Amino acid sequence: MLTAGVDVGAKYAKIVLLEDGKNVLTRANGIVEFDVLKSTTEVFEKALLDAGLERDQIVHVVATGMGRKACHKKPPINAEEIVPEVIADAKGAYYLIPTVKTVIDVGAEEGRGVKVGENGKVRDFVINERCAAGAGTFIETMARALEVAVEDMGPLALKSTKEVPMNAQCCVFAESEVVTLIHSKVSKEDIARAIHDAMAGRIASMVLRLGVEKDVALIGGVARNPGFLPPLEKELNTKILVPEHPEYVGAVGAAVLALETEGK
Repeated sequence: MLTAGVDVGAKYAKIVLLEDGKNVLTRANGIVEFDVLKSTTEVFEKALLDAGLERDQIVHVVATGMGRKACHKKPPINAEEIVPEVIADAKGAYYLIPTVKTVIDVGAEEGRGVKVGENGKVRDFVINERCAAGAGTFIETMARALEVAVEDMGPLALKSTKEVPMNAQCCVFAESEVVTLIHSKVSKEDIARAIHDAMAGRIASMVLRLGVEKDVALIGGVARNPGFLPPLEKELNTKILVPEHPEYVGAVGAAVLALETEGK
């Protein structure tokens, strides 16, 4: 049985096609533009093309993410059901890491912590949605201030030799603080580390309110940033697991939920 999970995030749409709940046939992603359905459809069709499938071969589709409603019962995606991100996160993380108890999802615009129970059920959750300083946009904004590519921020932070405190709790004020550090001749490596440390502190504070139970998994696009994991592990004082394709975990969860829904 073929199912599809559609995760329409703030910046990217991610699609996963799943066969019999066991094999991921293909993954695809693309930028979410003003017309959410149109841009997500393009990604969906790319996934179908890569897998050599037609839409009518997909038995069930479930959508998640902040743009999920754009795909709900609207052709050609026609997601029969939509689910909140925390439910898809828990189910996808459990599917990939059956021992997981705590999931940390850091995307472009939002950070989430989820406690996972039996069979990937959500026990509790917390969301940081008030400020981009706790999400991937923070890294992008600071990269522009440092005049470096966003993909270079993590490796740059890992080269740091000095811990520099960053006190700003807001993206706007943090950018001003970065400019001040630049004028103070602080190295880009140390500033990049300070940025990652500050972001890790915000996410850790959120997760600690929820409570941390091992195993802990980090998912979402920011999980691909090598400079973010070390300070987060330090803040939480625990080893954190990162699945192979962390940005697709929500889509995987949606595809698994599609299979379970069809089974019912």
